Amino acid sequence: MNPHVGVRITTLVLAGVATTVVAWLGLRMFSGSGGPEPGWVGVAAMLFLAGGLLAAGWQVRQVRDGRPLAHVTPLRAARTLVLGQAGALTGAVLVGWYLANALVLLPDSDIESNRSRLWVFVAHIVVALLLAVSGMLVQRWCRLRRRDDDENLA
Repeated sequence: MNPHVGVRITTLVLAGVATTVVAWLGLRMFSGSGGPEPGWVGVAAMLFLAGGLLAAGWQVRQVRDGRPLAHVTPLRAARTLVLGQAGALTGAVLVGWYLANALVLLPDSDIESNRSRLWVFVAHIVVALLLAVSGMLVQRWCRLRRRDDDENLA
């Protein structure tokens, strides 16, 4: 067993499903006809986070592949890895939260106001999924490649 495998996709799926179930139950019990009002600022913020994460991860990938970049230190690479893992987990939990909100609105989607809110939640789900995917991609980019002489150390 390798203790440094990072965040796994199964962990993200479990976090998303658990958040969906708990949030859906909570929203059904405690919210009336209202509920959270989604905004487009959340979509823009998550897109900004995913883009910044990908930019930082790309720089680490370039250094890992042999291109010298003086501003990418080992500490910065480690922080980028942790940021990628945090982005993946945050994206998975946000997918669950926004999915639960959309599922609560779905039965009344024939009402125009609920339908417009539902589309905003769908946009949030897609962008949160992009955040999770970018986090997993950055985690992969930060991983050192196995060398031939590494097998002799094990």
